[in-house]
Amino acid sequence: MEIDTPVPLAQRTQIPHTSATILCYNCGTAIDGTTSAGALCNECVKLTVDISEGIQREATLHTCRDCERWLQPPSQWVTAAPESRELLALCLRKLRGLSKVRIIDASFIWTEPHSKRLKVKITLQQEAFQATILQQTFEVEYVVASHQCPDCAKSFTANTWRSVVQVRQKVPHKRTFLYLEQLILKHAAHKETINIKETKDGLDFFYSQRNHAEKFVDFLSSVAPVRTKKSQELISMDIHTSSKSYKFTFSVELLPICKDDLVCLPIKLAKQIGNISPLTICYRVGTSVNLLDPNTLQTADVSTAIYWRSPFSALADVQELVEFVVMDIEPTGIQKGRFLHAEATVARASDLGSNDTTYFTRTHLGGILHPGDSVMGYHLTGTNFNNPQFEALEESNAHSSTIPDVVLVKKHYERKKKKSRNWRLKRMNKDEGEMLPRKQDQERMDQDYEMFLRDVEEDQELRSTMALYKAQQAKRDKDMMDGMETASVAETDETGGEDVPKIDMDELLDEFEDLDVEDDQ
Repeated sequence: MEIDTPVPLAQRTQIPHTSATILCYNCGTAIDGTTSAGALCNECVKLTVDISEGIQREATLHTCRDCERWLQPPSQWVTAAPESRELLALCLRKLRGLSKVRIIDASFIWTEPHSKRLKVKITLQQEAFQATILQQTFEVEYVVASHQCPDCAKSFTANTWRSVVQVRQKVPHKRTFLYLEQLILKHAAHKETINIKETKDGLDFFYSQRNHAEKFVDFLSSVAPVRTKKSQELISMDIHTSSKSYKFTFSVELLPICKDDLVCLPIKLAKQIGNISPLTICYRVGTSVNLLDPNTLQTADVSTAIYWRSPFSALADVQELVEFVVMDIEPTGIQKGRFLHAEATVARASDLGSNDTTYFTRTHLGGILHPGDSVMGYHLTGTNFNNPQFEALEESNAHSSTIPDVVLVKKHYERKKKKSRNWRLKRMNKDEGEMLPRKQDQERMDQDYEMFLRDVEEDQELRSTMALYKAQQAKRDKDMMDGMETASVAETDETGGEDVPKIDMDELLDEFEDLDVEDDQ
């Protein structure tokens, strides 16, 4: 079998391909007529075709000065930070004609913050001619106009609230409300209030919606022992649709027991909560009242339900504390948590030099007291109490002999020299009403606030639940130069010895200058 040898084929002659060259009708440049768009070169297409035609170059944005929210048409108010993605999206929605083109990129151009202007650079893409896509970049300027939102308008108008939370505590001082104020600020529980009004025995929180008030009542129940009552008042009713409008009032009453109060429990209740001694000290107030027997270091908790089942008042409050001087103290070795049991001999500071009367007592402050220290306590000997629980305790055969002469509460630190603190607390803006407080009331409020600040310095457990901020150095220097005659007690402190408790800088928060702070009360 023979195999054919391959026969070479003749090569085809390549016919050169020549494109149809035409001239651009605008500038005369030679271009490819088969691919050119509209008989224009690329440069002329960029110069003559505007894909951003019909898109606004100027627009107006409305913002509320009070809440710093932005109006999103038609009636929605949104929160957006400067140069944020939310604000950029709001700016793009304000422009008409963007739906016909494709947005490639958008970004803010820096402007002066006080100029009331915003500039946005936008990059677009669109098909100008067949198989020709054009990309352009242009700038849009926005004018920022002030417009009050409906929520802020209601806050400045009387009788526009729908719900009010009335927080009350029938005690002669405001220390519990000062602590409650710090908890509210730390958790931002007051951000939905339209007004906060200060009253004689507490605070009123006004809300535009009922669910906001209920949320605030739930927060108070989670941080403090309270009793809540609810009432409603009919405002208007439509007889055709049977729709009704109500105003709701929530009455929140705090227990009249505060930190460092001397409490005399009913004997029956003392047996029910652990057979504790009826004469105790309140060392902490949380969702329940924590009591301590300084003689045995036994502790007990009185919940809100148990208290309101058989309510009782404090035997003595912090305004009745007497200063004593420790003559001798000896720890017994019994310790429970931060409390160290000790036996002490004390004398009234006012009796030194006049008589030699001393008192023997047992205390829970054995870890911080030394001979010569000053301590605050309740002087029970020779004091008459108008209290039915204490009268029953004196008549009891089992407990009458256990009543001590002195009950020590906390160590007293000498503060002589005025000095500014390196920390501050945030305060709420409250409406004091039509009449300003009288001079004696203002002095009492300043004194309560100063005592609260000292408690924060001395009690580490107390300040761990609050937010403390670094004080502005320039503000402190100015206050020291002005003499601080009329300054707030929040900025001054009378500091004397070296053993006065101080707050470390590690416990303080920065960015205090951005907060709305009221120094004067």
